[in-house]
Amino acid sequence: RLQLVESGGGSVHTGESLRLSCAASGHRSQSNCVGWFRQSPGKEREGVARLFRQGGDFMDYVDSVKGRFTFTQSQDALYLQMNNLKPEDSGMYYCATLYGFVGSRAACFSQELSDFGYWGQGTKVTVSS
Repeated sequence: RLQLVESGGGSVHTGESLRLSCAASGHRSQSNCVGWFRQSPGKEREGVARLFRQGGDFMDYVDSVKGRFTFTQSQDALYLQMNNLKPEDSGMYYCATLYGFVGSRAACFSQELSDFGYWGQGTKVTVSS
């Protein structure tokens, strides 16, 4: 069974950076759609960034992080580089992968959270002003 383990969270101040990692073990996900999500206190879990990895790497970001966050990957890990962090970026960050494959970037970027079948335990990010 695929296992995902996030790391790299921490406590920083406004304007600082963090790099989150998501290591995969047990069984490499074959999905072509993976993502980073976050859940802030009192809020629902939301998608932060998604990667469609077929025919190249295609990323999509929630508007609030565009220009500040970058989603990359290696063979067995996913990364989220977070620059110019803001207090509203605080929360638990999770990586997840879809069950199976999707046929297009649009399909990947529009998948419901419930369609992502494998999740890590999360890593906490706290940004103070």
